Amino acid sequence: MPRGVAEGASPRVLVVDDDAGVRYTLRETLASIPGVEVDEAADGELALERLATHAYELVITDLRMPRMDGLELVRRLQGLPHPPRVIVITAHGSERFAVEAMKAGAYDYFRKPFDVDELLAVVGRALEAVRLRRDNERLAGELNLSRSLVFVSEAMSRLAQLVQRAGPRDVTVLITGESGTGKERVAEALVRASPRASRPYLRFNCAALTPELAEAELFGHARGAFTGAHRERQGLFREADGGTLLLDEIGELALPLQAKLLRVLQEGEVRPVGEDKALKVDVRIIAATHRDLRKLASEGRFREDLYYRLNVVQLRVPSLRERPEDIPVLARMFLDRFSDRFHTGPVKVPPGLFERLLAWPWPGNVRELENTLESLVALSSEGELDLGLLPAPESSSPTARPVAVVPTPEEPGREVESTASLGLKERVEAYERGLILDALRLSGGNRSEASRRLGIGRATLHDKLRKYGLDALPSSPGEGRPGE
Repeated sequence: MPRGVAEGASPRVLVVDDDAGVRYTLRETLASIPGVEVDEAADGELALERLATHAYELVITDLRMPRMDGLELVRRLQGLPHPPRVIVITAHGSERFAVEAMKAGAYDYFRKPFDVDELLAVVGRALEAVRLRRDNERLAGELNLSRSLVFVSEAMSRLAQLVQRAGPRDVTVLITGESGTGKERVAEALVRASPRASRPYLRFNCAALTPELAEAELFGHARGAFTGAHRERQGLFREADGGTLLLDEIGELALPLQAKLLRVLQEGEVRPVGEDKALKVDVRIIAATHRDLRKLASEGRFREDLYYRLNVVQLRVPSLRERPEDIPVLARMFLDRFSDRFHTGPVKVPPGLFERLLAWPWPGNVRELENTLESLVALSSEGELDLGLLPAPESSSPTARPVAVVPTPEEPGREVESTASLGLKERVEAYERGLILDALRLSGGNRSEASRRLGIGRATLHDKLRKYGLDALPSSPGEGRPGE
C-alpha cells in the first residue's frame, strides 16, 4: 500500500486526458492502490459533467487538451463548493505550465512520460492530504453535532460530516427525517457551524397557526392591517435579519404563504400584511419536515418551484431503526438524566434491558425512547427498573419472543427468531447485517451504490461483507471488488 492511503477509505479518482492510452496506463497504475475507484474523462468538459453527478476526492488531469485545457479545468474546479485535490500532468520541459496550474489551485504535478514510483508517491501524498482533511472534517462535525445529539453510529457520523460542510456555506438546507429523529438539533448544529452563529436564530412551526396568523407572524404587518392589529409587527423574517430562520414542518405551510416564502428566497425581500412596499432581508433559511415534499408537490399540495428552492442541500436524519447501535448510549444518557431529575439515585440496569430496547422498532424514534425511559425511571422503586413497563414486542401472542426479519443469502426475507439470549454485540451485528443485505437488495447488488446508501466507504462495506460471510454474494455486472 503506498504511503498516505488510509486503510478503510474509498477515495474516488477522476483521470482526465485526451489520450486513451495515457488514461489506460494511469487507471492500471492506480488500480494497485487498494480501495481506490478510478473513472475517466477525455477532456475538461466531460470531467465537469462527471463532477456534476459524482463526488471525487482527487482529479488527475493533463494540461494540453481540446475544448477545455487542464489549466482552465483547475480554475473551474476551485469554484466548486467542495473542490477535489488536483494533480496535473505536464510534458518534460513545460514545468512553467505546472507552476501556473499550482498557482490556480492544483495540489501537485508529475511529468509525462511518468515514472510509476514518482506517480504513486505524488498520488499517495494527495490521498494522505484528502484523508487528513476528511478526518478533521469528521471530528469537527462529530464534536459539533454531539453537542446536540448523542451517537456512535457511522450513519450519524456521516451526517455530522455533511453538517460541518454545509454549515459554513450560506445555502438553504432542507432537513428531512421521521418525527422524533432530532431534526431541530441538526438545525442547531448547522447554525453553530455557520458564520451567522452570533446573529439571531429564530424558529417557527408552520403547523402551529392558522394561515392568517402565520402570515402576520412570518412576514409582519402594518398597524391597522386587520382587526386587532393595534401596532406594527416586524415579523420573524425581519427579526432574523442577518441570521437564520428555521421553518419546522414546512410541509404544513399553506399554499398562499408558500408563494410569499418563494419571493423571500428568490428576491430576498418580504412584504408585511397591509404594506405596499417590499422590504429587503438577509436571512438564511433552514426548513425541516417529516413529509415527502416531492410527493406533495406531485399531488399539487406543495409548490414544486418552492420545493426546488428549499432543496439546495438536503440532510436526511436516519431513523433509530437504521442506527440501532445508538440505542444503548442514548438509553444510558436518558437513564442518568431522569434519575437526577427524579432523585431516584443511580438506577440499576437489569439484565435484558438493552436487548428489549433493541427489539422494539421505535416508530417515534429518539423522542419515543426518551419518553419510554422517563416513564420507566419515574415508576422505578428504589432504583430498580421494571422491565414489564417496556412496550411489548409486536406480536399476536403476549408471550411470544420478538421476531426480526433478517434476510439471508440462501433465503432472502425469511423470518428468523431473535433470541433474547443474544448479547448486545451480537444483537447489534444482527441488525447491521440485515441493513447491509437490505441496501444490497435495494441497489440491485451494486456495492458502490449500497455503500452510498449506508453512508460508509466501499472498502468498509467489503470488510463488513467478509465479516458476516456475505462476500460471496454476487455484485452487479462489471463491478469489481475494491482493489481488483
